[in-house]
Formats: sequence, C-alpha cells, structure tokens
Amino acid sequence: MKLFKTTAYSLLALSGATLAGLVFFTHRTARKVRAALPPRGSFVDLPGGRLHVHEQGAGPVLLLVHGLGGQMGQFNYGVVERLAADYRVVVVDRPGSGYSQRPASSDLLSQADALAALIDKLNLGRPLVVGHSLGGAVALALALNHPEKVAALTLIAPLSALPESVPAMFQRLMIPSHWRRQLVAWTVATPLSIRRSPKLMKALFKPETPPRDYGTKAGGMLSLQPAQFLATIADLEALPTYLPTLTARLPELRLPVRVLYGRHDAVLDWHTNGQGLAEKVPGATLQLIEGGHMLPITQPELVARFIRGEAVNE
Repeated sequence: MKLFKTTAYSLLALSGATLAGLVFFTHRTARKVRAALPPRGSFVDLPGGRLHVHEQGAGPVLLLVHGLGGQMGQFNYGVVERLAADYRVVVVDRPGSGYSQRPASSDLLSQADALAALIDKLNLGRPLVVGHSLGGAVALALALNHPEKVAALTLIAPLSALPESVPAMFQRLMIPSHWRRQLVAWTVATPLSIRRSPKLMKALFKPETPPRDYGTKAGGMLSLQPAQFLATIADLEALPTYLPTLTARLPELRLPVRVLYGRHDAVLDWHTNGQGLAEKVPGATLQLIEGGHMLPITQPELVARFIRGEAVNE
C-alpha cells in the first residue's frame, strides 16, 4: 500500500511538472513569436474590439480579408505590392487572428459587422472586398448584411457552403469542451503544431509547394499563439450555425461577384463552393485555373491581375 501511494504521488508530481513545462514552453514560444513578428500596421479601436490594419497605396479602395488560422501576411507574397501601385489597399487581421482582438461573440456575422465598422472608421467608402477561403465567407456576410458598404466582391477560393465533414487537416481542432480547449491551447497545441507543421503545410498547399518562409513572411508563426489557436477553433465551431443561412441568402446579392478557384484545391471543393456560388448569385462568374488553395501565396501575380479585373489564363 505504501509503495502504491508513493508511486501515485510520484506520477502526479511528474504530470504536474510536465504540464508546467508545457505551459512554460508555450508562453515562451508565443513571446518569441511576437518579438520576431511585431505588428506591421496600426490599430483601429471599434465597438467590437481592436483590429490590426495595414494600408498601402492610393486610389480606389480594396479591402483584403484572409482565411482560417491565417493573418494579413498571407497577402505578403506580392498581391499587396502589385495592387498598391493603383489602389488604396487595406489588409486586416480578422478578429482573433494575428494582432486583432477577438470579442466573446465573433462569428461570421459579427466579423462582418466589425469590417463594416472598420469601413466607416477609416472612411473607405464602398470598397471592393477581396476574401480568401473563410475570408470569402466573411466577405459574403458583409455584402449581405451591409450592402451599402460594398461595391463588389472578388473571392479567392472562398468558403460558401458548409462541407459535409470537416477537412481532415482541421479535424484535430474539433475539441468539444471549453476547458479542454484551454488546456490543449496552453500545453500541447504549440509543440504539436511545430511538429506537424510540414505535413499540414503540404496538405494546405497541395498540389503546389509551400514557401519555406511561410512562418515569417506570411506570419504563419503567429498561429502558435494560444489565443489564435482558440480563435481558429471558434471559427470552425460557428460555421454550422451561420453558414447554411448565409448560403441560402446568396441569391439576394445584387453586386458584381467574381470567383477564382484552383482546379486542384485540396481544402475546399470548387464545385460546391465556387460553381455552386456562381450559380446562386445573379451575374456571378467563376474562373478556374491550375492550382491549389493558397493562391494569394503561390500565384500572387495572377491573383493581383484577377482582382484588377484583368483576364487570366486557365
């Protein structure tokens, strides 16, 4: 009996020490990431929280919205630079991503409301809104709920319909309870993300090759922060509640909508999210090209041309 108690206490002490070590590693990693990748833009205080925004160029306004688990750096591979020659380009970290705060309620509709408030605060008028992946769903919600604030939509590999199942690369994020999410976020999420990063990047970019500097240039390392891990989970969890209603409302849109999709997208099905969107929205067009899901990074020149309204080759 004494041996059993001693062993039990030893295991508890070891478990406690392991957890403490993981928390320390997570905290230290997040601090190093923030030091290596400081905010590159400015902060805008809105009723729903503070958003991190970067502006470049002058002219007609473009508002660029990134996808799930990303940040504004996903447009750093030449899209912003090419467009800034003729446009006022505004890129934003979605609520909870990068350096933007995430309020308690930050579903698709709330994020669209935040962008509407940002448009007013920065006097953007009626910008052309560009959304990639989940950012496409947010852009659609913005146009549906605030049509007076959006001139047109250009959507790059957008999410526009609820998938039958969560893509395999995101299934590990489906953690049901709040306390378990917090525990995972502050203990094993960071080391496991570092370990699995090469495999995840390959799946995310397939069939194209992920850039070696994704962690720094695209800001990918910012996703190692517990707050962004939790925000990504919350984004995924909210989709079944809000996305079907958004999909059903697509025929209400009365503005120019152009969609670009990679024919070999391994994250979202272009038939459902691209063709399906184009068929539901009056006057919308779909352009297919050879490529995968991360087109703003892998094909920035083509994406910039598409945003400009120029013809691109299939």
